[in-house]
Amino acid sequence: MSEASTNTAPTWIPAIRRRRRALLQRLGMGAATAMVFSPLFGWTFTALWVTAYFLIQVLELVIFAPVNRGDVERMPPGRSAAGVVFLFLNAAAFGSLSIPLWLTGGPMGGVCAAVLSASGAIYGVINSPRSRTVLAITITPHFLYMAATPFWMSWYGAPTGFVTAAAVAFAVFGAYCLSTWQRMNEAAEAETSARLDADRRRAETERAMAGRTAFLAAVGHDLRTPISAIMTGASELQRGATDNTARAQAVLISDASLMMKALLDDLLDHAKLDAGRMTVEATDFNPRSLIAQTLMFWQGEARARGLKLRVEGARQMPNSVKGDPMRLRQVLNNLMSNAMKFTTEGSITLRLSAWLEEPSDYAILIEVADTGPGMTRDQLARLFTPFDQTIEGVSARHGGTGLGLSISRDLAELMGGRLTARSHPGKGAAFTLSVVLPRGERMVAPLPAFGEDSRGDIVRSLARRVPASEIDDLPDPEALATPEPHTDEAAAPEPEDAGRPLRVLVVDDHEINRRAVELILTPLGCDIATAADGLLALARCETSVFDVIFMDVRMPELDGRETTRRLRAEGGPNARVPVIAVTADTSPDDIAACMAAGMTYFVSKPLTPAVLLGALQQALSGEMAAAGSEPVAA
Repeated sequence: MSEASTNTAPTWIPAIRRRRRALLQRLGMGAATAMVFSPLFGWTFTALWVTAYFLIQVLELVIFAPVNRGDVERMPPGRSAAGVVFLFLNAAAFGSLSIPLWLTGGPMGGVCAAVLSASGAIYGVINSPRSRTVLAITITPHFLYMAATPFWMSWYGAPTGFVTAAAVAFAVFGAYCLSTWQRMNEAAEAETSARLDADRRRAETERAMAGRTAFLAAVGHDLRTPISAIMTGASELQRGATDNTARAQAVLISDASLMMKALLDDLLDHAKLDAGRMTVEATDFNPRSLIAQTLMFWQGEARARGLKLRVEGARQMPNSVKGDPMRLRQVLNNLMSNAMKFTTEGSITLRLSAWLEEPSDYAILIEVADTGPGMTRDQLARLFTPFDQTIEGVSARHGGTGLGLSISRDLAELMGGRLTARSHPGKGAAFTLSVVLPRGERMVAPLPAFGEDSRGDIVRSLARRVPASEIDDLPDPEALATPEPHTDEAAAPEPEDAGRPLRVLVVDDHEINRRAVELILTPLGCDIATAADGLLALARCETSVFDVIFMDVRMPELDGRETTRRLRAEGGPNARVPVIAVTADTSPDDIAACMAAGMTYFVSKPLTPAVLLGALQQALSGEMAAAGSEPVAA
């Protein structure tokens, strides 16, 4: 079917809808034109003309209403024919003013008539995209009025040369209008094609990013299994080493596995940030406690390197804010790690300041300053570029991927803050994290940070089968040059079964993971059972009673979350036993899904003795908690 057929062709649609969007412009232009020429025509004629012109606009709007509403892409023949008529009448009505202009104004009126016809033709060119038919219908009346200009000129006695020049000028103008429409049409088609191509490429990129993210998640999950085993084995070798050589070799393996874990974590975080899949939580936490724990974590490294670790302004920090403590801790650890990496002598200073922002927010500044070699302006410009170590040989001397600062900057922006750096060669460097956090709704007590030195507490807890030690408030960070945290053991009555070993069920589809957990718990005298999948775990839970269950999340047949849901729903002897989720998926959504499934605690792979024993200590502490207490993520 051709475009000029009686049915409204699809190529009409853009032009008709363009004209609908320009309706107010046409009405305004018609009213303004009538007002300008009313002194020549008189008010009666002007009013009649404006009424007729506006009526034609309304009728055109009614005829093309189904197309403008998007109800149809083609109209029936009768309606299409009426549309052609009113498109022609619309243009003819506007250009009809050229006739009274010639009649009442003579040659001077003819000049106005020529301008009027030319403007009408240009309007038709602009508002007829992709449709030669609509173009022809809407500009033909104007060119007919222009074609009459030489006759009007002859009527008023113009010389033949002027008449001929006018005819040629109008012909050139017509050719210009047609070529302009063609160029506009080609540009519009090119823009549409480019937009469709961009949409296609964006969709392909999104699919590729989703595939890459899924691939990295799968690879990360699989890599954490052997890393976990290496870390566990190295820790046990180090603990049981009988001479310095064996101990040094175990430390070497442990350090290498920690480096592998750090590299893997950085790569996965970078991939999530790059794909826009990283999220931040909003929970109440104590920033003083977080900073104190961070400093205690790094003080041993500082002491080993002969560096002074200082903190200033900690008293200004609020006791409770709402934000993501895990991501804030990650940024702080990256900044401290960077400072330790490049500072060989002198000190590392943590400067803190905070103040209230109306109505109920805290503005917080955290600066990590070192006395290292400093950086040039060029190195500062490249500082936050992923995989760029900025200084030649950095990777060879210090290791790493060059992602830590890039990840920290992106996390700061994700939290609504900024991470900036300043430095001069030979004068050290200072990194400043600025973030605004809402005031916390409740006071938050500091949680204990579990380390390798927690093993003794765990052994005592297992031997007595009582809640673990209660942790006092951490010391004020102002005094953390050499912090000395302390604990007070809470007295509790011994249960009747205090003499028996702790019964533990380890559920994981990888044998190496089950062996790693057994390696950690066997020296503590635990009675350990294992299951390779969720179905076997449920079967074991029907015949045995356990004190704690370590549950892998990703498993074939029946994953850890569904296994826990069934365990809770069946109401058997283990329905209320603490279930510790063990998985490499550590996003807030994954944690929330585990808690929603009924899991009590959460630990991430790769496992280390400190992490696993810390989770176990929390599980034992929760044994005597009242029913219905909130789950804890360890």
